[in-house]
Amino acid sequence: MQNQPWLLLRKFVCEKMEVPWSEIRLERSPRGKPYLAAPLKVGLDSEPEQPAWSFNVSHQGDYAVLAADQGRQVGVDIMKTTMPGSSSVPEFFRIMTRQFTAYEWSVIQSAGSEDQQLTAFYRHWALKESFIKAIGTGLGFNLQRVEFHLSSGPLTQGRALRQTKMHLDEEEEEDWVFEESLLDGDHHVAVALGPQDKAGSEALPPPSTFTLLSFSDLIASASPLTEEDSDYWDSFKMKAESPQRQRDTQASK
Repeated sequence: MQNQPWLLLRKFVCEKMEVPWSEIRLERSPRGKPYLAAPLKVGLDSEPEQPAWSFNVSHQGDYAVLAADQGRQVGVDIMKTTMPGSSSVPEFFRIMTRQFTAYEWSVIQSAGSEDQQLTAFYRHWALKESFIKAIGTGLGFNLQRVEFHLSSGPLTQGRALRQTKMHLDEEEEEDWVFEESLLDGDHHVAVALGPQDKAGSEALPPPSTFTLLSFSDLIASASPLTEEDSDYWDSFKMKAESPQRQRDTQASK
């Protein structure tokens, strides 16, 4: 799973931005947002300026996701609804008190059962993370400055919602768009789309759902980044399938 976000990014850059696989160099900003470090395409003077691509990745639970757009800041976050590992739900909420506004807590805690409250909690959390990742400020941002007003319609698998609104410093941000979707019953995804850049003028298309890719899909455009080392491969094949200590532990069970 750790490599899948970077494979997603490479596939996107190769196929959508038309950069050869072997020339792609991805790096992270000081605050952790991935960007294309090389090559930088320079257009001819006669060519119209193209809106810059923005992309973002997230992974948790059983999925890794990528969102991208031209001419807009993009952030994406996926959250899996799980029970807190070391505390009760009320104690978990108490620890996280400062991350949400009073209004958001009222929505979360009135959602119904503890499972439903956790679902509402992670939905709000994914929305906040998607915005933070879009603007690239990192964890130093005060999350109580951002308040989300959820769409009235229920989230269901197979379709994306775009009715949720964000308030920043108590003012509604009409230029920001948020798309929400369910990959399955446990995995919620939020995508933040910022205001359109000056270079871009196209309106947003209707919201779309994510496309599930296999590992074969991820590497369909891939090419080797280094020369084949047959000696290394032969050495790798000689290794035990699992460390001796792990095998001894399994045998003692």
